[in-house]
Amino acid sequence: MARAKKQIAKRAAAREERSGDRVVATNRRARREYEFLETFEAGIVLQGSEVKSLREGKAQLNEAYARVDDGEMWLFQLHIPAWQFATGFGAHDTDRKRKLLLHREQIDELLGKTQQQSLTLIPVSLYFRDGKAKVQLALARGRRLYDKRNLIMARDAEREVARATKEMSRWGAE
Repeated sequence: MARAKKQIAKRAAAREERSGDRVVATNRRARREYEFLETFEAGIVLQGSEVKSLREGKAQLNEAYARVDDGEMWLFQLHIPAWQFATGFGAHDTDRKRKLLLHREQIDELLGKTQQQSLTLIPVSLYFRDGKAKVQLALARGRRLYDKRNLIMARDAEREVARATKEMSRWGAE
């Protein structure tokens, strides 16, 4: 009886874990190259073999960007490799442009901001939420080289301060 309860609890925990967000890919370089001003969540239109490939955790966001074309939001240069079991008719183009699903007001707002303020839309992460593939987009401004250097110096200084306070508290506690 106790063994059955443990198995039921284990299955419930696994089901709960699957229902949460499962990150497929992140764009780590984007945080270094760009300053994020605002983030949005968008759905993405995929083919069947693309979903299978994403569920295996295969995608690359490094060079991807989003843009508004003809009143619709599109994601360019997202690389989703072909699923190993999809051949012929079931296969997909790995670097095709993919449509993003946003509300009309959001698309119009993003179009205005990207055209007027010279901002860009960068995909930050690709994940599954409730079984649906989602993309987190960031409205971003490119960083200059000196901005990157200042950011690195500030982060190093913060680490040194944290290290020094930890050292001081360790000596003071004894």
